[in-house]
This record gives sequence, structure tokens and C-alpha cells, in this order.
Amino acid sequence: MPVIQTMLILSSYFMPVTHIKLAILDNYTLFIKTLKSYLSERKNITVAIQSSNEYDLLQQLKHTQIDALLVDILMPALTDTIILIRQEYPRVKILLLGTDQDIHIMCDLLELGIYGFISKSGDPEDLLQAIDAVKENRVYRNRLFTDVLYENTQHENSRNKAKKEAALNDREKKILQLLWDEKSNKDIAAQLFVSIRTVEKTRQDLKDKLGVRSTVGILKYAIKNKIILPSYGG
Repeated sequence: MPVIQTMLILSSYFMPVTHIKLAILDNYTLFIKTLKSYLSERKNITVAIQSSNEYDLLQQLKHTQIDALLVDILMPALTDTIILIRQEYPRVKILLLGTDQDIHIMCDLLELGIYGFISKSGDPEDLLQAIDAVKENRVYRNRLFTDVLYENTQHENSRNKAKKEAALNDREKKILQLLWDEKSNKDIAAQLFVSIRTVEKTRQDLKDKLGVRSTVGILKYAIKNKIILPSYGG
């Protein structure tokens, strides 16, 4: 195969996602239909699955591919469902829908690789911004996410379960700050004058070093140890 053709094929794998397929899981059918109607007005969004129970969702996922799942935080057996989806469909990004009063529940789910928390009483634009973030493989860091992150950190401190601080080098600390600033791997690589592969490896090394499973876990550690300078997302 000619080199130019090969390069074009490879480059297509890294093109930003312009269309996203969603699933909605919520106890209330009326809410699902209303949300689907709202999202379907957007040309770059398709609601491929709508379900009011976990079993039905899992059955539909067997033959319908999605990019992200919007799920009500008060669904029964939510933790088990998220763990199963993360294992069977690791490319699916999960966004939780709840209220400010659900922060204590969100804290328990933070380490499961959640990509964002959206308030049902908030501005619908917040949800659209979260969907745009997961299209770019980014955690959506809004005010509610920041509140959950701090609440979770306080719980850990109060239980005296803080781990011994790991020694991080300057590059790792810079990457932590840039992750909090919602920079992509490509942006981070450009700012630090390294390859994207180096950034990806450093992120994985950070997870291994800190004993966490997700980017959220990395950010929690960075806040707890004052490595990054947090601020509320806009």
C-alpha cells in the first residue's frame, strides 16, 4: 500500500468524533422521552437506546453500539451496572444525571471511571457541553464535578485513608495541571515538547504509581496533595 494512502488511513483514526450515539437509562419514561426529543434536535447526536431498567439496557447493548451512556444516579444496582458496562464495553463513556443533593452517592461512584456529573435541575447547555467533552474523550469538569471531587477527598481525609505521597517528577506534575485544565493528549504533547505516546505512557504510569484506575483518581490525588491549582469549571 502506498505510504500516502497508509498515512491517510491512519490519520482518520485520530479524527475528532463529529457524531455521537447515546443511550439513556432512567426510571421515568416521560423524562427519557423528553430528553430524547431535546437531544434529537441536534444533528450530531443520535439517541440509539432508551431504557428504564438495567436488564433491558444490557440486552440492547449486545446488538447496538453506543459512544456514551446518560444514566440516572438513583437507578437500582447502579454500581454493578456501571462496573459491568466498563468491563464489557470499555469505550462507552458514562455521564451521571442527578441533583446537588446526590453528591454523597456520586462520591461512591467517582472511582468507576465516570466522565461527568450533570444536574437535572441545571441548564440544558451543561449537558450538551458534557456530551461535547466525551466526544473528545475528556472528563467534563463542571461545578458539580468539582464539588463531588472535593467532597470525596474530604471523606477520604476524615477516614484517615490518605496514602503516602508518591514522588512525582516535574513532567508528571505539569501533566496533572494540564489534565485539570482539560487539555487533550495532543495539546499536552505540544506544550511539553514531547510525543503523544509519551503523554499517554506518563498518564498510565501515574495511574500505576498512585494506585488509581481513572483520570478522576489522578485529579483527586493532585487536589489532595496540592499539586494542581483547582478552580470551578466555566
